[in-house]
Amino acid sequence: MVSKTEEEQVNRLESQVENGGGGAWEYLCLVRKLKLRRSDKVLKFGLSILNDPKKRSALGPEEWTLYEEVAVAAMDCQCLDVAKEFTKVLQKKFPGSKRVGRLEAMLLEAKGSWAEAEKAYMSLLEDNPLDQIVHKRRAAMAKAQGNIPLAIESLNKYLEIFMADQDAWRELAEIYVSLQMYKQAAFCYEELILSQPTIPLFHLSYADVLYTLGGLENLQTAKKYYASTIDLTGGKNTRALFGICLCTAAIGQLTKGRNKEDKENSQLQSLSAVALEKDYKQRNQSKHSLLTATLKSLKLS
Repeated sequence: MVSKTEEEQVNRLESQVENGGGGAWEYLCLVRKLKLRRSDKVLKFGLSILNDPKKRSALGPEEWTLYEEVAVAAMDCQCLDVAKEFTKVLQKKFPGSKRVGRLEAMLLEAKGSWAEAEKAYMSLLEDNPLDQIVHKRRAAMAKAQGNIPLAIESLNKYLEIFMADQDAWRELAEIYVSLQMYKQAAFCYEELILSQPTIPLFHLSYADVLYTLGGLENLQTAKKYYASTIDLTGGKNTRALFGICLCTAAIGQLTKGRNKEDKENSQLQSLSAVALEKDYKQRNQSKHSLLTATLKSLKLS
């Protein structure tokens, strides 16, 4: 996950390059380090370096890494002529390279030559069954073709081998949510929280899924994870605050007459409602009256 500071650094450097202040290579290195997907900028800034013989030669061995990165960015941007040209450059430099072979398969995929791309990927897997990128490309290709069951199957098989891949768990969770398969999505978010317990987004997404599932136990657990999201973000997550309000209102309907739970819910409702009202007064005054009306409808204000 990229921190707010890192994102600001990337944006600042991007603006600097766009305005002629230099730093294109530094920008590309930072995007690579943070594993960001800013294909249009990688393509634009990468071409500015590779098309300048002096700048290109100054890169040393990194020149070939940049060719690869720009080729992939070109595929994302559907600039397939550029992708084809740079793939050929790499083929000539590294004949027989499996890494370049993977790039060739990705180019076939970008062209929509699904059967040829699948054949190329399977050939690569025969040589290296543990190639993570190829496994993920096959899942992505299935999704791109609208074959969601195959995408789910591919991701599940992949995660049986590479259980620590957070991106794959997130992708699988999002697919399940899109299909309203909330119990399966919850399992994915549980895995993510176990591997990275300090990332607020995982707690928030898990709470959202549990709230959607409903039922007293799920609502109580959702409330805890909304609370942990608030704790991890220093009390600044509006969505989690509102989530607590929704959960406590729903729990209140299910536990009427249970004094202990009524008291706990009442305290949490009040704290969350006050925090929300304060947040809206500071950042979104125009919608403050709407928030107040909503909280009143939940009997929270």
